[in-house]
Amino acid sequence: MRHAYPYLAPGMTVGLLGGSFDPPHEGHVQISRAALKRFGLDQLWWLVTPGNPLKENPPASMARRVQAAREIMGHPKVRISDIEARLGTRYTAQTLRALRKSYPRVRFVWLMGADNLAHFHRWKDWREILDSVPVGVLARPGERISARLSPAARIYSRYRIPAAQSQRLARAETPAWCFLNVPMINASSTEIRKRGGWSE
Repeated sequence: MRHAYPYLAPGMTVGLLGGSFDPPHEGHVQISRAALKRFGLDQLWWLVTPGNPLKENPPASMARRVQAAREIMGHPKVRISDIEARLGTRYTAQTLRALRKSYPRVRFVWLMGADNLAHFHRWKDWREILDSVPVGVLARPGERISARLSPAARIYSRYRIPAAQSQRLARAETPAWCFLNVPMINASSTEIRKRGGWSE
């Protein structure tokens, strides 16, 4: 793995944005730019997943989604990665274990939209995720209230870092999470597929 993936210097902060990216869209681009700035990250990786265990239908091919992601996300600090396919991991917690083992002195931050926080308690080993890496949550249209009232948000409420102190997140002791309200593009991969704007 060390030969297949970029060198990361000890102490670097790297945000991880996982998803099917089926297809990637401007909403992904916007939250990535916001996360880099608001959390003060050195890099941000898009982890293009082979498949989401919580979704019934398989996504488009990995090669197509990775290529589309590279075309839409042009930023020097953002890398498009198929590392989950290479590692053979299916769940976020597994991926984080592997990354932390391979890069023990890098500070990883798990990033997700507020819609994911709303059902985060359904993820496999979700408590392990929150206990092992800081989590940055970026608000998406229509998901702010359900996310803030979610089981994960309530259970970990005392570990929430105020949005005004978001620069602290990447180097905070875990558990730690931060909820940001940022200007969002109301784009949805599901809606793009329904419109026929994305097909094999």
